[in-house]
Amino acid sequence: MRTHWREVALLATLAGVLGCAPTTDPPSLADHRLDDPPPALSHRPGAAGIGDPDFPTDGNGGYDVSHYGLVVDYVPATKQLKGVTTIKAAATQGLSRFNLDLAGLKVSGVRVDGAAAEFSRNGDELTVTPAEPIDVRSRFTVKVTYAGVPQAEKDSANLGTYGFVPTPDGAFVASEPDGSKTWFPNNDHPADKATYDFKITVPAGVTALANGELVGKPTTAGGKTTYHWRERHPMASYLATATMGKFDLREGRTPGGIPETAAVDPRFKSALDKLYTVSGEVTDYWSKVFGPYPFSSTGGIVDDFAAGYALENQTKPLYGGFAPDASIIAHELAHQWFGDSLTIKRWKDLWLNEGFATYAEWLWSEHKGKRTAKAIFDELHAQPATSPIWAYPPGRALPHDLFNMSVYTRGAMTLQALRDAIGDTTFFKLLQDWTAAHRYGHVTTDEFIALAERLSGKDLSKLFDAWLFQPTRPA
Repeated sequence: MRTHWREVALLATLAGVLGCAPTTDPPSLADHRLDDPPPALSHRPGAAGIGDPDFPTDGNGGYDVSHYGLVVDYVPATKQLKGVTTIKAAATQGLSRFNLDLAGLKVSGVRVDGAAAEFSRNGDELTVTPAEPIDVRSRFTVKVTYAGVPQAEKDSANLGTYGFVPTPDGAFVASEPDGSKTWFPNNDHPADKATYDFKITVPAGVTALANGELVGKPTTAGGKTTYHWRERHPMASYLATATMGKFDLREGRTPGGIPETAAVDPRFKSALDKLYTVSGEVTDYWSKVFGPYPFSSTGGIVDDFAAGYALENQTKPLYGGFAPDASIIAHELAHQWFGDSLTIKRWKDLWLNEGFATYAEWLWSEHKGKRTAKAIFDELHAQPATSPIWAYPPGRALPHDLFNMSVYTRGAMTLQALRDAIGDTTFFKLLQDWTAAHRYGHVTTDEFIALAERLSGKDLSKLFDAWLFQPTRPA
């Protein structure tokens, strides 16, 4: 989620993992004559996109990544990055060649299963032709060596600046929705989740923070320090981070026993204890409301890049240039369930991330004895027809304006309307059953509606249609 200041201001005022599927299904035996080669031996290029109509060039078809091994050496003074990314994947079709997403950066070599491979560049597409074609269902390894000065993505009308953003002392790395390609080659779409190892080398005195937990202690030699972080749970590419710089750290465990790391740029040193304490409290509380915490650590990072948003990077939400209040922390940590563990297959269902996390802010307000979710809902519902929350139904995200007010606020209102319709007991059971059934996997709006109807025993089609898909304010 990206907490934009305009959204913060409005709300304050109102008080088994599924991998990517090929773009086209592999041919069946019925599609071939008897004298044709069997399907396992037929090979064709993997698609240059994963099949998301809103982002047709994001991700790639023909394979499913299981693991990324990133080795990154970064020098803040020159903004030079040297990288080697090793990708473990399985072919979902016979592959004569395949694509990876990579923006900028010069590739010096690609190897597939140890053998040199041919490669070419076309915009953000890196096309790889292995020495030998890859059979369907075969596991293979790709090693890409590259270097250069990373260039952040910029979309002032929608997302602002994102991806790998160099800072004077390091880098601010927030990649939603498709910015991870600015610093490593990958299948850059949430439909293909994988585990990660990050080995990040920086000048001594600079801290490198990534997802998951440290493997051993950082090692320093020759004026450089290397950090090895590992995220052993499946993760979407847009949640991967390698944020670097000068940081004050506080490490320990939440009151419930979950390992926690909080880090702040020295400019925000006074916010360190609050970030640590509130993040721990929120993580433990959501573990009771939403079900067990899905990952092995929690925490947060405050960097000094004035992004104007926060992002729920898995295990370490990132706050760009501001000390977050408890409401924003509650939002980002709710995403560890809704968005990180349960990941959307297509960006059109973004309300399943942002609507749920925004509603979590309202639940946190209730928990703290402040305004109830119902009171917030009622005041929002009284907003005039010209309010941006009615401008577009949240069940179908706008490709050119993903992070709009409707997806956040009207998405959250949908959940309150559902809670009113089915009652608290069924509603909170629904949330826990939802997170349990799809833990570490992928989700769709249709699946959520089906579960809500099954648990409640009610036909909820009119409710969801009115709140998610109609362009007018529901009665």
